[in-house]
Amino acid sequence: MKKWILAVVLPVMTLAACSTGGAGDPAQVVERYLEAKVKADAQTVRSLLCSEMEADLERESMTFASVTDVKLEGMVCVRDDDTNTVRCQGKIVATYGTEKTDFPLVAYRVVQEDGEWKWCGETQ
Repeated sequence: MKKWILAVVLPVMTLAACSTGGAGDPAQVVERYLEAKVKADAQTVRSLLCSEMEADLERESMTFASVTDVKLEGMVCVRDDDTNTVRCQGKIVATYGTEKTDFPLVAYRVVQEDGEWKWCGETQ
């Protein structure tokens, strides 16, 4: 019995450990993308961008690089059924000089590339 459990559970655990996090829930990919964007983490943004958006890497990863006190507030993202749309609630709050600006989170398109979910821009 123990051998059977190990034979079934061990490969699953190994696959989970090797995953980059993009294969599972597309809503989690969008959340990771937004977190990386507010941190100006270009490497993570690059790993989560779809190939169609690769030309926009600098813009996407540097959007909030020159502002202070940038943070996500109330972020909750959920995939629309089995579609390629993830809808998010919450906002990005950033301080430009002395003025705080809110950027509401919206709906985002996701696509699968090489078995991984990727962020592919805003959508309706």
